[in-house]
Amino acid sequence: MESVPVRCPACGRDHAYSTPAYPCPCGEPTAPPLLRGAPAVRVAHRSWNDVWVTVRCASCAREDQWPQPELCCPCGSVLRIPVRPVATAAARAEPVLPAHIPLPRTAAHPRPAFRPVTIRTGDDAVTAAGRYLTWLGYRDVGRPGAGPASGIDLRGDGVIAHVDSRTRPAALRAVETLWLNALGASAAGVFFSLAGYAEDARACADGVGLPLFVLDLTGTPQPVNGPADELVSTGA
Repeated sequence: MESVPVRCPACGRDHAYSTPAYPCPCGEPTAPPLLRGAPAVRVAHRSWNDVWVTVRCASCAREDQWPQPELCCPCGSVLRIPVRPVATAAARAEPVLPAHIPLPRTAAHPRPAFRPVTIRTGDDAVTAAGRYLTWLGYRDVGRPGAGPASGIDLRGDGVIAHVDSRTRPAALRAVETLWLNALGASAAGVFFSLAGYAEDARACADGVGLPLFVLDLTGTPQPVNGPADELVSTGA
């Protein structure tokens, strides 16, 4: 695990920081590459661009958004640890596919029409989402034993999902939590909501490639971002 010396600009205390590694979907542990020798920056105000950094997996070359490395100093300061930037796709002369353009359907066999479940309760919403994941091609989809407190309402072979049945839009924190849970489980994450999504939650999901669906009361999920469109087009 990479470690770098970090000095707090507020109190002058020295630290040794090791960045945490998360599993890439290919299974390889991946961590943001730290920029050795660059001074840490004290966090005064947060913005969306400060929260995430682009990281390329050394094994499969996949690029994803990862949490910006930070350190909490005992003096109370939060320090942002600089990372080495990833070269752009253009600089590497590689073709790039915009994330918001749905891919052609490449499922091995055409799927039959989806049969929805009318939603009257929160349990109905979870049932409808589980049926939809199975329709997309995920196998062995069911409710995990840990229950809703874990933040995971459905789990299948290679997928976990959260189903938000509340009457207000899903928040940024819920989307971040599902994405991190999916990274930790080396699985795809899929989010379902009855009331839509806050603007920053949608921006986060777009940035990390997390599919978002809205459930109407007929129990039919509708994709609301590019990753969800692609999942519907390609299947699991």
